[in-house]
Amino acid sequence: MSSNSLGQIDLQIMWNRLIAVVEEQAQTLMRTAFSSIVREAGDLSAGVFDLHGRMLAQAVTGTPGHVNSMAESVKHFIRHFPIASMKPGDIYITNDPWMGTGHTNDFVLTTPCFRNGRLVALFSCTSHIMDIGGIGFGPDATDVFMEGLYIPMLKLAEQGKMNETLLAMIRANTRTPVDTEGDVYSLAGCNDVGCRRLVEMMEEFNLDDLDELATFIIDNSRAAVLAEIARLPKGSWRNEMIVDGYDQPIRLVATATVSETGIHVDYTGTDPQAARGINVPHAYTTAYTVFGLGCIVSARIPNNAGSLEPLTVSAPEGSILNALKPAPVLSRHVIGQMLPDMVFGCLRQAIPDRVPAEGTSCLWNLNVRGMVKGGDGGNYGFTMAVTSNGGTGARPQADGLSATAYPSGVRGTPVEIAESITPLIFWKKELRPDSGGAGRPRGGLGQIIEVGSGVDMPFDLLAAYDRIDFPPRGRDGGHNGAPGYVGLKSGATLKGKGSQTIPPGDRLVVMTPGGGGLGDPRHRDAAHLAHDVAEGLVSPDRARADYGLKPAAAE
Repeated sequence: MSSNSLGQIDLQIMWNRLIAVVEEQAQTLMRTAFSSIVREAGDLSAGVFDLHGRMLAQAVTGTPGHVNSMAESVKHFIRHFPIASMKPGDIYITNDPWMGTGHTNDFVLTTPCFRNGRLVALFSCTSHIMDIGGIGFGPDATDVFMEGLYIPMLKLAEQGKMNETLLAMIRANTRTPVDTEGDVYSLAGCNDVGCRRLVEMMEEFNLDDLDELATFIIDNSRAAVLAEIARLPKGSWRNEMIVDGYDQPIRLVATATVSETGIHVDYTGTDPQAARGINVPHAYTTAYTVFGLGCIVSARIPNNAGSLEPLTVSAPEGSILNALKPAPVLSRHVIGQMLPDMVFGCLRQAIPDRVPAEGTSCLWNLNVRGMVKGGDGGNYGFTMAVTSNGGTGARPQADGLSATAYPSGVRGTPVEIAESITPLIFWKKELRPDSGGAGRPRGGLGQIIEVGSGVDMPFDLLAAYDRIDFPPRGRDGGHNGAPGYVGLKSGATLKGKGSQTIPPGDRLVVMTPGGGGLGDPRHRDAAHLAHDVAEGLVSPDRARADYGLKPAAAE
């Protein structure tokens, strides 16, 4: 195709079409998934890659941890299954944390796409599998082998024939064999849809290959990101954060360096890897770090190999942000999802008017498990991740978002769905007043969740929470967000991490953190504060104490 103006327009149209193709791929996965965290919350990723393993387009539906780590995993698939050996009908699978998306509960499938007998692209997708055996989806393991079934780079299908031995192994190593096998087929099916739509597009535009389109996408994306970086101040900025850790606090250290050639974030000074499963493989560290950079620097530029190229990450081997096998990593999101805040803490020193205060960041999912009648061809009990979160940090020109899963981007699980597929009853799920850090713009609010067993049986909470001992920090005079809390209705306080039993007749009480505030609270717009008080988001007492509201106005 020529590079004249008409050719450029055609290429742009095909680029947009490619994004639509992978979005349909993702929607297929979400609508056919068995796991509620995928079906209801969108904990997945989908994308198309060229024959060099470069991501050309990603679906808007999906999480940064999946998408940006999957971007590297396709290169590993090509290394294990060379392009020349791929056949129509082949499907490759892994859940290797160091070659996939950071922990064994994520299955990654890659499918070669053929047109007229010629390999033209690779489709890849990821989704969270609720149970793959082991101790369950929590941080208690002391090595990765305790964390469940570990699938190396294998063929799930060879020339259209499914690997029944592998499927039998998967079914035998999960408490939910029906759901888990169903999710595997859902992943395979979504890649098939992507392949069909890509072939239709290539036929419509009379393309024999994607080489020119790939070059157009990657070169333009790279150039666009570099143009944005060129507008930034040049230099290095350092940030530190203390988080709760498993049994002792963890210190994270980041240095961001902005140069003409890109932005590099280095985590030298960060604490060593932990004994329990909150460690982060480097791919996941990279995924959330570059996402944080992209939010500030290149939010309007599509995510692909070109736009990611100028954003680089390093962390010392053996640190908690570059954990080495066989370190336990199942709850790697607890630390990994703090990394956008780490990046923001660096960049706020250079461009303070574009960077928010700290938020809850790590997901506050209710990972619950219990026994119900099953087996004999069904599931052995129930397991579910009820997705929830606290508040995000205040933004320079707006309040933080309440009960919003940033940076992961997953949606909250509807109570009705959770109650329909588990024997649990949700007695309360509401915003948590006064939890958002006071500020000129205030932090987003957390929420209060109260849940109990609807049958005369206990259930387990596989807790993986943070921001309890070290809540999200406010900035420039803004107050910290409220710390998180986990306990029982009867009064006992539970641990923020680890498997714990909720007895029948009692209730689990979870209060998620609020986001940090930004700027002096006494400079908050009076109308906004009055609205907060009227809506019950800020109590009259806190309005007086934190914002200086006069008693008559606070009533």
